[in-house]
Amino acid sequence: MAAPAMGPQLLSDAEVHQKISALDNVPLFMKSLPSDDTDDAVIAALQNLAYSGTSDEIARNFKEQGNEYFKGKRYREALGFYNQGVDARPTDPKVQETLLLNRAACNLELGNLTRAENFGSVLKDCSKALGFNAQSSKAFFRSAVALIALDRIDEALDCCDRCLVFDPLNTAVKTINREAKKKKKVKDRREKERLERIQKEEEAKRLMKLAFRERNLIDVPKPDGSTNPYTPHFDLGDPTQRTLIIPTFFLYPQYATSDVIPEFAEDTTFGAHIERMFPPQAPPADWDVKREYIVGNLAIYAITRKKRLLKIGKKMILQHVLRAAKGKDGEDGLEVKDGCLSFIILPKGSVELKWVEEYKNVRVEAV
Repeated sequence: MAAPAMGPQLLSDAEVHQKISALDNVPLFMKSLPSDDTDDAVIAALQNLAYSGTSDEIARNFKEQGNEYFKGKRYREALGFYNQGVDARPTDPKVQETLLLNRAACNLELGNLTRAENFGSVLKDCSKALGFNAQSSKAFFRSAVALIALDRIDEALDCCDRCLVFDPLNTAVKTINREAKKKKKVKDRREKERLERIQKEEEAKRLMKLAFRERNLIDVPKPDGSTNPYTPHFDLGDPTQRTLIIPTFFLYPQYATSDVIPEFAEDTTFGAHIERMFPPQAPPADWDVKREYIVGNLAIYAITRKKRLLKIGKKMILQHVLRAAKGKDGEDGLEVKDGCLSFIILPKGSVELKWVEEYKNVRVEAV
């Protein structure tokens, strides 16, 4: 039985890359020739061809080779030849300008492909090119493209304006100028919005700081930053924008647990929140093993900055408590820790009396 016919075999991308890379060591296929002396007769012969002639002739030779690679979109290889052309130090200003501009064109393409720092190289080469020809439209155009990529829009517009003074009909520059103007419009709008947002945030902070001072509230932020999803704010439903809403914890020290009230408006009573936490007809909380936490059987306390203990009636609104926290000397208040107030909730009777006595003893010891 005859063996099956074997046709051309497809190579993987890695194998293709390996074979192409191997050609870099073959003198006739080298992307660039070493400038040092070599014992390889073939390389030496190619060096003599590449580096024979005047510096201008050598530079032009490398420029032409770079152009061929650029046309084939092999920008890295083209860049290597343009580099060698620049290194040949031609004396002809036109050759120097062209090599710099061609190298800038390569870096523009590589910058668009890799987002590397090629755009900075574009600006350096274009700046040097303008030193040889102050009216180089290509230098201004490529500088503008690189500047837009770097989000330096005002500088890009300046390049376009300078070029259009002496080359007003340049289509490419006019196109990039329109693009830069559009980007500037968007950038200016975003900057305006950013500044307005900052101004609004700063004004909100100022008003909140004033509201805290008026209400004898003392801000105690977390040293490592807040993770609290709730923050004090003004009631959006209040046309005067004066009613303060403060997140509040109800602490139950008897069972080392708590409840959070995300929005405690300063003009609402404590009793209203207590009734929501412990509805008369609802079953007790899981932790309330003695079933003591019912609306008519609870005492509420606040602790001021100076450790004074305030007993709060259920009919009192938060505003009244904040006013009472000021103290006779006017230098006390309630602490807002990490954006929240805290109040102690205890069942009346022995539990309440015991906790109050323990608190007073601890306070005396601390003093």
